[in-house]
Amino acid sequence: MKNLLPQGVALQGERGIAFVIAGPSGVGKSSVISALLSRDPKLTFSVSATTRPRRPEEVHGRDYYFVSEAEFDRLIAEGALLEWTVYQGHRYGTPKSEVIDRLKRGLDVVLNVEVRGAKAIRTANLGFPVVLIFLVPPSWEELVRRVRRRGTESEEALAERLRIAREELQHIPEFDYLVVNDDLEEAVARVEAIIRAERMRIVQCA
Repeated sequence: MKNLLPQGVALQGERGIAFVIAGPSGVGKSSVISALLSRDPKLTFSVSATTRPRRPEEVHGRDYYFVSEAEFDRLIAEGALLEWTVYQGHRYGTPKSEVIDRLKRGLDVVLNVEVRGAKAIRTANLGFPVVLIFLVPPSWEELVRRVRRRGTESEEALAERLRIAREELQHIPEFDYLVVNDDLEEAVARVEAIIRAERMRIVQCA
């Protein structure tokens, strides 16, 4: 296709794209991302670092890099994080090594970050396209049901999660796309459509 395009024009998908998926806790971000990764060999996952304790089903290096407070301090001091934030008393951050190197190799990177982290990545001047996707449940009542279904937290912790969720929803206008996760297959298909469209976006190049 390259020889069909006028000089100075390219498709955005010829270089790496960062697809940032954010949304309130319990909306199903991990499930959507897992399905995307299983279907698209060009997509890679950016594993975040966190100081929160590992859950029984989680694997270090696959779900998160579980680090100590001292190790997280070191990552900040060395400038090794693209962004970091505090969520319910624990710190979360995006290692640069998980994103920049892959984008330079022409791979697309999907990130699962907090809402504030998504905005920080956009302003980090990566030198590559950044697409922000906000994932929401079909209703507030459904979000409450999903959060409660986990059954791993106290009522106080659940109330704090829902308070944060209310606040996060106010940032929807700052994102590029809104995807409703009412059915997992449908939600995955919607995000796949966004990825395909962004890869075919026409851009000016030097």
